[in-house]
Amino acid sequence: MTERGLNFIGGAWVPAASGATFERRNPADVDDLVGVFPDSSAADMAAAVAGVAEGCAEWARTTPERRADVLEGAADLLAARAADLTVELVREEGKTLAEASVETGRTPRNLRYFAQLGLGLTGTTYPAAAGGGLVFTAQDPVGVVGAITPWNFPLNIPSRKLGPALATGNGVVFKPSPVTPLLAQRLVEALLEAGLPGGALALVQGGAEPGAALAGDPRAGAITFTGSVPAGHAVHAATGPIRRCQLEMGGKNPVIVAEDADLDVAVGVIAKGAFGLTGQACTGTSRVIVPDALHDALVERLVAAAESRKIGDGRDPGIDMGPLAADFQLEKVLSYVRIGQEEGARLVTGGRRLTGDGRERGFFVEPAVFTECAPDMRLVREEIFGPVLVVQRAGSFEEAAALAHDTPYGLSAGLVTRDLDHALAFARTARAGVVKVNQPTTGMGMTVPFGGLGASGSQTYKEQGGGQLLPFYVQEKSVYVSPHG
Repeated sequence: MTERGLNFIGGAWVPAASGATFERRNPADVDDLVGVFPDSSAADMAAAVAGVAEGCAEWARTTPERRADVLEGAADLLAARAADLTVELVREEGKTLAEASVETGRTPRNLRYFAQLGLGLTGTTYPAAAGGGLVFTAQDPVGVVGAITPWNFPLNIPSRKLGPALATGNGVVFKPSPVTPLLAQRLVEALLEAGLPGGALALVQGGAEPGAALAGDPRAGAITFTGSVPAGHAVHAATGPIRRCQLEMGGKNPVIVAEDADLDVAVGVIAKGAFGLTGQACTGTSRVIVPDALHDALVERLVAAAESRKIGDGRDPGIDMGPLAADFQLEKVLSYVRIGQEEGARLVTGGRRLTGDGRERGFFVEPAVFTECAPDMRLVREEIFGPVLVVQRAGSFEEAAALAHDTPYGLSAGLVTRDLDHALAFARTARAGVVKVNQPTTGMGMTVPFGGLGASGSQTYKEQGGGQLLPFYVQEKSVYVSPHG
């Protein structure tokens, strides 16, 4: 079935003012048209921001209990529709059924979590300086929050932005990726059906133009963004030094394999982090750093793990790696395979586009493993966002740690070891926002802070997970009250 999508602006479902549209096709089969959606302009975004700026005051005046009821209601609707949403997610973004079901199961839990956090948002009282008065702080909504989200988790990431923004009484202008417009619309539909006032939320579909307009609109008091480094830098520049800006921008995440590691454990950790989600996760494993003594044995096992992946349409049984999400992703991955070979790295396995069994109609690629990778290679230093794994040698644990930190990024980092001392030392010194020991670099707890260091994210408002992120969505004011007379 082909969906006919719309924007939600000013409390109504509307097309783009120009009438322009774009198509979204199934990345496993481009003959399958998922839907046609508004190709919005800066003018559409301006109308959306104006509508939320005017309408969000009603939502700000509602009680925390009412806001929680709406988020809980939307969670109930999404949970009831999880089976259908899972299939739609596979068809639109390309995950496997197992991967998509994790996301459709987590999204309602996110909304419930933020509903409860909103109920506990309080200020602080202070001793009055004189006169027997009262001094306290109050937490007010920022007003209009702009949420710009990527395509790789089209329900989970937006729910982690819209959830806390709405729970704290803000209005939201939601600009999703044009790669996954349908799932964005499904999230908005659930929130509105659960009773969210139409003035508190806008959905604007389309490409870079409306996103840039949102980032640059001074009526949006806060912008929360997840996406690529270039786009994040553009958002940061557009928001300027005064407005709030929260960025999460990816990584080049390493896993160190210590000399005492069980290689079977190491391969399981690495393969899930590198090839799960077709490598399209900001926290995905892209580098492995291993001692010389274990190098050949580990590479042999990694090659076997890569070559054992069953690759195809994620709706088919037994598939454990779906397509890349779009044609530009396929071209990017293939170009980095070429770059790596030109730089002198050794391609041990994979790296080719897959055809046959209908896969020529999709964006399928073999997972790639490279060895003989020098620290200054682009293959080692730049984010690829696909199932491409580079293996580096290290003569010692100290050298491995230095190599792990030798990129501009600092999102997620892993270590496989049996040695508690090594684990604790790595946790203390790793320059990453997330440190994993004997676990894949992917997968984050809902209640745990999440954010990166260096080029991986903004440092002023780093947190994009857990209760610590609520201060981004509120502005604190101090109130002094004295008795009359």
